[in-house]
Amino acid sequence: MIGVDPTEFKRPRASSSGLTIVSRKPGYSKITRGLTYGFLSLVAVLWLIPIGGAFYASIRPYQETQVKGIFSWPKALTFQNYRDAFTQGQMSHTFLNTAFIVLPAIVLILFFSSLVAFAVSRYSWRFNLVVLLLFTAGNLLPAQVLFQPLFQMFKHIPWPNFLSDTDTGHLLGTKVAIIIVHVAFQSGFCTFVLSNYMKTIPKELGEAALVDGAGVLRQFFQIVMPLCRPALAALATLEFTWLYNDFFWAVVLLNQGDQRPITSSIANLGGQYFSNDNLIAAASMIIAMPTLAVYLAMQKHFISGLTLGASKG
Repeated sequence: MIGVDPTEFKRPRASSSGLTIVSRKPGYSKITRGLTYGFLSLVAVLWLIPIGGAFYASIRPYQETQVKGIFSWPKALTFQNYRDAFTQGQMSHTFLNTAFIVLPAIVLILFFSSLVAFAVSRYSWRFNLVVLLLFTAGNLLPAQVLFQPLFQMFKHIPWPNFLSDTDTGHLLGTKVAIIIVHVAFQSGFCTFVLSNYMKTIPKELGEAALVDGAGVLRQFFQIVMPLCRPALAALATLEFTWLYNDFFWAVVLLNQGDQRPITSSIANLGGQYFSNDNLIAAASMIIAMPTLAVYLAMQKHFISGLTLGASKG
């Protein structure tokens, strides 16, 4: 071969099975690994630049960044923006509103989704696939299309005043309406994920439990659900992030600002003619802390849930 160094390739050797194995150049894998790590590091840096810029702006006075820009060398660093954002945005109150909406919604979503997933994955019946498709198809409709019918429906559903902070007498304007919407919209995705995960669990476990006298509910709570803990942890992490960051349904269904979740605090900090970007950056960092804390706390279960769901079967 003209122009090719014969030392670049090693002579093929035959294995015990009769197959010919060609050895690659020793440095090939190191070069590929180095390029991969370099690309991933570059993407990580580009991804963290907006977050780093927001944090850097949040600890600088607005008067200084207004003159020199955000990425200038600071003369003073302060956490006053965080204190002002927490008080002016009324975050102590909006955090409670978010907890009242998100925590019950996640519990109901995972409970109902696991029930439906158990029925469609562990048993064979006539409308098995139809039910699964109906739950999954609900995620295909955008929320912007459905908010008007839901608005009118909640407006005509009576609701006791002692169960809500409003005195309208109907479900519209209550946090319960947002919980119902979240449960209805997110159950389809969780049902799809859990049903695929439950299909990887051997049915022999249920048959053995049935022989020992275990009923359907006992099989569900004592056999299937413990085996689905990684998948439930992964879904709980995703659902917490999605529901916590939701602002659309809070604006549409809640007519009183003091009942809106934590994401409305940023909107309260913006003025009509003037906005303190450093204050908004500090509020953004405060709002992002719970989702970051949940991910760090559930990171091990989250990653194991994704990998186990991908490798089984």
